Amino acid sequence: MEIRNVAIKGVAACVPATVEENAAIPNHDAANLQKLIKTTGVERRHIAGNNICTSDLCLQAAEKLIADLGWDKNEIDGLIFATQSPDYILPATSAILQHRLGLSENCLTLDLSIGCSGYVYGMSTLASYMQGGMVKKALLLVGDTISKMCSPTDQSTYPLFGDCGTCTALEYVDGAESIKFHLASDGSGYKAIIVNDGGYRNPFSELSLMPAQVDTGINRNNLQLALDGMDVFSFGISKAPESVNQLLSKFDIDKEKVDYFFFHQANLMMNERIRKKLQLTEDKVPYSLKNFGNTSSATIPLTMVTQAAGNLQNGTNNIIACGFGVGLSWATMYCQTRNLTIPALITYE
Repeated sequence: MEIRNVAIKGVAACVPATVEENAAIPNHDAANLQKLIKTTGVERRHIAGNNICTSDLCLQAAEKLIADLGWDKNEIDGLIFATQSPDYILPATSAILQHRLGLSENCLTLDLSIGCSGYVYGMSTLASYMQGGMVKKALLLVGDTISKMCSPTDQSTYPLFGDCGTCTALEYVDGAESIKFHLASDGSGYKAIIVNDGGYRNPFSELSLMPAQVDTGINRNNLQLALDGMDVFSFGISKAPESVNQLLSKFDIDKEKVDYFFFHQANLMMNERIRKKLQLTEDKVPYSLKNFGNTSSATIPLTMVTQAAGNLQNGTNNIIACGFGVGLSWATMYCQTRNLTIPALITYE
């Protein structure tokens, strides 16, 4: 898939102000926590309070980016919100964000229910609307407050996930370097990362709240995130490199001329296996895991903002972004950026 005439103009990210140190998580064995920190690379995470939704974080990122770009809000005619933690079951949160941002009523809005691959899927969807010039300026809002889904007594998920909302600004530019995509999914693995109850297949009931011990150190109820670590690990280290290689091959992209590879920040062990499989040098593969953990669909733009802003703000960069996870789904994109507008990371009380 190749999309022309669309350029990335800027990226912003917002995290909750509250920080939780993994070494100090209550009711967890200290030795196990240290082992987990070494394996996952996650030392601390930003955690959203009960009064903060993903949309609030994305809103802050969008307001700052719009201001720094100097865009007229009346000219923004597209908005996609990619998340698995919307404000409501219905209506769509994207329409609410259009109103909260003060955008024109002539603004296309769309929610995408998607997680770890959400940044690349969201980019492909929004850019598809834009390539013919129907939409001229648009915002891709991507993020999750996934910590709200995790059981504090589940050591397989709770110390891993943090919260973040991001905004990426896209503009129709005739003749802009094309953005290239590889998109894929395999729903047979949907149980590998799942919240079992609360939807319409398994509606909420009193039983949904009953905690159960799944394994040593893993206690949760059916409204909390269940993650099959071994299945997810095997999936990630196979599909992510495969997707990158398919994209490189299909579009005859010289891997050596790619300045950055931004991978979904799953965990350090998995990501390092992916990097080594692709034979990539450490300087081309930045990580934001240490201070933010796995922020679901927000990890790629968050890593851009916190780990590579200096270079992305100045000059031309060839980048590859690859997301993989819940669904199961995976996706990779290649694009060229020029002098991006990237505000400093925003923290939100």
